[in-house]
Amino acid sequence: MVMTHFKTASGLGYKIMLLIAAAIWGLGTVVIKSTVDDFPPAWMVGVRFVIAGVLLGVITLHRRRTVDASHLRAGAILGVFLFLSYWTNSTGLTDTTASNSSFLTTLYVVIIPFLGWLITSKKPTAYNIVAALVCVAGVGCVSYAGASGFSLRFGDLITLLSALFLSIHVLLTAKYAPGRDMTLLTVIQFLVAGALGFLIGGITETTPNFTTLSTDTLINLAYLGVFASCVALLFQNTAVAHVDPAPASLFLATESVFGVCFSILLLGEMLTLPLFVGFALIFAGIVISEYLPLRAEKKIAANQKSPEQLAPMDVEAVLGELDELGESSHQ
Repeated sequence: MVMTHFKTASGLGYKIMLLIAAAIWGLGTVVIKSTVDDFPPAWMVGVRFVIAGVLLGVITLHRRRTVDASHLRAGAILGVFLFLSYWTNSTGLTDTTASNSSFLTTLYVVIIPFLGWLITSKKPTAYNIVAALVCVAGVGCVSYAGASGFSLRFGDLITLLSALFLSIHVLLTAKYAPGRDMTLLTVIQFLVAGALGFLIGGITETTPNFTTLSTDTLINLAYLGVFASCVALLFQNTAVAHVDPAPASLFLATESVFGVCFSILLLGEMLTLPLFVGFALIFAGIVISEYLPLRAEKKIAANQKSPEQLAPMDVEAVLGELDELGESSHQ
């Protein structure tokens, strides 16, 4: 009984770690939104990831893994797309709300299967197709501007571009991670992204005067570098090793929900009915894309059946899974 209680408490602790990581990232969007008008986007990315790279490098120095050409090359490529995703995301926040940014960015989850199709020729599943349709409907609601019709602002479009870059980064991470030290890859890509931030910021943006920065700006930059990068990443990597993939993906998907909640509480943003419906649809799309396939795979394993023995999943089956999920969430 003691061991059972320990395992249960431990599992709950790891799930809480995932929620904390999601909350840290959700708050990070609000922090960027409140800072980006006073501190240019590229420079912000540079400061953020240099802090994160140096801090993570010092923490993991005891590993003393030799930095070879393979790690440098893979880390540099990942760093380029990490920079592009966060630069466009931060730039988008100059012309959209933190709430919009939180949910539009998470569309990378839905983009990945279709982008992967172009690279690996592995066709998207019915789950992926339904999720994409639901998310498109959600984006339509987000872009609804009442009597003036449908429109996406420049900031919204740039944020969608950041979701595309983020999906490329995820696919490349899956390609380069096997056989390499992921911690070392992370340090290298952080430092490359930070260096690119300083380079692009120096060319395209006004150089900030670091000696006159307000205390709030310094705290925000420290939060992004320490908590939104190193701490949240540590929590995620620790917890996903002890939590089943299906619930883990669902816990991490709450980042967008935390982003909206913090936007309303701290920035005073208003949540209109079309926005609420749009956010709900996008979140439902993420659940369909991430949670339901993993849940289906778990059922296959439990029944000791191979995927080939099961009939292809159709739209009605997906909706049936959603109804079941909705019922279980009220218990």
